[in-house]
Amino acid sequence: MRNKLIISFVCTSVVLFASCSPKNSTPADSRVVRCAVIGGMTMTGLWPEIAKKFEAETGIKAEVVITGPRPELDKAMREGKADFLTMHSGDITTDLVADGFGVNMRPWTRNELCIVGPPDDPAQVRGMTTGAAALRKIAASKSRFVDFQGIGSRELAHNLWRLAGVEPKGDWVIRDDTVSKWNILQFARSNHAYVVVGYIPAQTGKMFAEGMNILVKGDPIMRRPFIVMEANPKKLPHANYAGAKALSDFLLSAKMQNFLLEFGRQTNGPGPLFFPVETAQQ
Repeated sequence: MRNKLIISFVCTSVVLFASCSPKNSTPADSRVVRCAVIGGMTMTGLWPEIAKKFEAETGIKAEVVITGPRPELDKAMREGKADFLTMHSGDITTDLVADGFGVNMRPWTRNELCIVGPPDDPAQVRGMTTGAAALRKIAASKSRFVDFQGIGSRELAHNLWRLAGVEPKGDWVIRDDTVSKWNILQFARSNHAYVVVGYIPAQTGKMFAEGMNILVKGDPIMRRPFIVMEANPKKLPHANYAGAKALSDFLLSAKMQNFLLEFGRQTNGPGPLFFPVETAQQ
């Protein structure tokens, strides 16, 4: 009877271990880093350039296994499908670290948000480079403003209104009724309104609305950080932690931080799409 109990316990332990193991339990290829990359970096062509430079310098391939919005990247990391992750900082990234799936989270670049509005610019904010001052003029003129529900845009707009010393209330503030965030500029155009959105999707046409203009940009406060992190080898033992760490360090090198500005000038005329961070290695 005792032997049967021991066998039963061992079998149960094996089943429990198997059910608790990451879905992707194949040992990682040390020459490949599986990357979960936010959509803006692949959409602009930044990430392919980075991957090419990283492979040339280290011999390690930075392979994109998933790109797109943050929830999809979060899922890939939790399921053990990615060794490396880069996306905007926020609750999702903090939870990945708090839950033990990611380690060594560091900011490595920033993107810019801007204020887009109708071509006749009723609040006369065109060319301004201070977001809070522009919103103050929009409020003073009671020009229409869309309270966009995109996570990053809404968070930044809330901060700008605070800096402007204005509470955005009244019939000039339009509720965002869009089904897809990509339609927000069309919605703003139909309401003859201003809106805070990411510069990259506005500039590249991902958020398209004929006739709407980018009116305010260039404010350092209107930038959002992207972070890097590696899969936690204690939680995800089959991840290529060493390769992912090498990629993170590469992104924070002075060489690659300078490349961010160079890349922006090549693809965007007078200004970058991505900005270096002050914590980069010099």
